[in-house]
Amino acid sequence: MSVTAFTFPGQGSQAVGMGKDLAAAYAEARQVFQEVDEALGERLSATMFEGPEDILRLTENAQPALMAVSMAVIRVLEARGVSIKDHAKFVAGHSLGEYSALCAAGTFTIADAARLLRTRGQAMQKAVPVGHGAMAALLGLDVETARQVAAEAGQGEVCDVANDNAPGQVVVSGATGAVERAVEIAKTKGAKRALLLPVSAPFHCSMMQPAADAMATALAEVSMQAPVVPLVANVLAAPISDPAEIRQRLVEQVTGVVRWTESVSWLTTTGGVTNLVELGSGKVLTGLAKRIAPEATAQAIGTPADIDAFVAQLGA
Repeated sequence: MSVTAFTFPGQGSQAVGMGKDLAAAYAEARQVFQEVDEALGERLSATMFEGPEDILRLTENAQPALMAVSMAVIRVLEARGVSIKDHAKFVAGHSLGEYSALCAAGTFTIADAARLLRTRGQAMQKAVPVGHGAMAALLGLDVETARQVAAEAGQGEVCDVANDNAPGQVVVSGATGAVERAVEIAKTKGAKRALLLPVSAPFHCSMMQPAADAMATALAEVSMQAPVVPLVANVLAAPISDPAEIRQRLVEQVTGVVRWTESVSWLTTTGGVTNLVELGSGKVLTGLAKRIAPEATAQAIGTPADIDAFVAQLGA
């Protein structure tokens, strides 16, 4: 029997036009986008549907926008009889995707998730002046070698492993000079490629501590319910359900490693998951899932056609 986990994408999956086809096809999707617009006091949906891309790509916009598309898909599925409680054993999200996962599982309201992600995006951007931090993808190295590269590159500056995305795809983050050194060192350690990423801040490293502090304050003020199914947390690569612990792990996650390889491995081994379903914009997590757990099936649901096919597949 198939066991499903729903996964939710992180930053980098945004694209101009995201959610537009869902809004055109479904009243439930339009309602979600309206709720997010009202929570933020602006028409983020207009930026999502029409751009411009440089405004959508801003961290404070991309984060709530990605959550909005994921929740639009969830609401449409729920209206067609597909609920997380009945059709998924776990949820997981990549970085900001944890907020989407928790919103989908009933921990946050859509309005609270939108406001939290706006705060998170602004705080992450403000934590480090533009140009002082960077991130780089080290391709073809395992996470242990990437840690050695980061340690060697530091030379008194911050350089941390930020994301363990899939075998052979590790991201480092930190001070610009240190990350640039890491790119050169990685090439001498056998990386197939090592390249700086087009990001505006060094996410998931110790330089993000001011943003973690801001999120501790914001999360303390928000009402949280236990999720209807457990969240496999980025910083633990293990399931949690207690709202107090979820709050703590979301704060840790701002400076901590996104342990995505381990999270998906946990889901498909210990968790018994055989089907990984990515809900929202793009197919990044589906591609990673095929590399981490090729024995599981992986699919992305982000368009009306995807939704129709998934509902038919479940016989809902």
